[in-house]
Amino acid sequence: MNWKSLLTSVGLVATGAQALIRFPCAQLVTERLDPLVTPGQVSPHVHQVIGGNGFNITMPLTGDLAKEATCTSCKFKENRSNYWTAILYWKHKNGTFTRVPQFPNHLTGSPNGGMTVYYIQPTNRQRKVREFPKGFRMITGNPMLRQRKAVDATSPEAYASTFRCWETSGFTDASNGSPPGAGRYDTVDLPKKRCPAGIRANLFFPACWDGKNIDSPDHTSHMAFFQGRVDAGSGIILMEGTCPTTHPVRMPLLFFETAWDTRPFNNEYPTDGSQPLVLSQGDPTGFGHHGDYMFGWEEGKLQSAMDNCFDLLGLPDSCRQLAQQPDADMNKCVQPTRINERVEGVILPELPGCNPIQNGPGQATMIRDCKALSTTGFGNPVTPVPPISTVVPLPPTQPSPPVAGPAQTRFGQCGGQGWSGPTQCVAPYACQATNQWYSQCL
Repeated sequence: MNWKSLLTSVGLVATGAQALIRFPCAQLVTERLDPLVTPGQVSPHVHQVIGGNGFNITMPLTGDLAKEATCTSCKFKENRSNYWTAILYWKHKNGTFTRVPQFPNHLTGSPNGGMTVYYIQPTNRQRKVREFPKGFRMITGNPMLRQRKAVDATSPEAYASTFRCWETSGFTDASNGSPPGAGRYDTVDLPKKRCPAGIRANLFFPACWDGKNIDSPDHTSHMAFFQGRVDAGSGIILMEGTCPTTHPVRMPLLFFETAWDTRPFNNEYPTDGSQPLVLSQGDPTGFGHHGDYMFGWEEGKLQSAMDNCFDLLGLPDSCRQLAQQPDADMNKCVQPTRINERVEGVILPELPGCNPIQNGPGQATMIRDCKALSTTGFGNPVTPVPPISTVVPLPPTQPSPPVAGPAQTRFGQCGGQGWSGPTQCVAPYACQATNQWYSQCL
């Protein structure tokens, strides 16, 4: 994104009022794991993961990623957090699929795929934010959506997920100049046309914390989007907003940019208007765009950056409170996949997992009696994570306790072999089986 253009549009160039860090992270691994939503299980769909090599099939609240990881694929050495999203596939005319690669974003150097991560303060420096506590995690978005979420179109949440169609590749070019979610190049669904220079996925997380819980059963309710009416020309990236009384603590605004290299497919776009792009959970709309975050900074380091780093572009060189590593070291921090299946590098007859394309507009449903691979054991886990040869048949030993009462919240476990917790879901969600060991409210 062209920050100078944005800051000029909102009158902040002269004051230097923004506070942020912006940095690249290379690819750590691409596989069907999601220790937040399906801990101890193979995930229903594929994710691309960046950050520290402490990423694992189960990541308990008591863990300390800053100490458990031995390397990070992100620019700053002190940051061993993990970040992940679904990946994008191209559907060929014959019904097969190819993983769409990622490529370096503007002003990020030469990371191997991955994403660009932002931590953003309010423009008013008097409003201090606090760093996330150890063990903190959250998600944004809903992978089952197939139409736009019914929220106020002028609310910050309405701007949480968008896609930028790059017409040209230059940093200062028109199609890179407007804020995420604003301007004529962004859409809330996957672009329905050829984007000559690629597609950038934009994903914001809520920034208001309840001040108590480092997680919640649905991994979202302990956080909330800040409130206020969004200026359609500026989006939410530098929006002040106010936190609701239920979630009064302002945290950094976490933002992902993922640059998808659709250029190799430019000559294959269908002429009948059909959508050839599909997210790995079988979503051809883009409304199910979602992301996960697990905090893993060394203690006090993110706070120091938020308190002291005020560069116009958020460039790593300007934040002297943090230590950088070369791109080569970022790119060397990788994990072998733990799932014995191919999800990239070859043409696939179907999406990994059980993910038939579901166009909506109703919410997608899980496929019952899925026959996809549900065990791990391809390659060795990175130390200090112990080797894993099969999926754990019961929930992790240190999960968040199930919600008391008769009903489970969204994404919570609601069934499976050995499960003794809630088996009913709060409306409008239904208990859907992932496999014989694990069902969840979706």
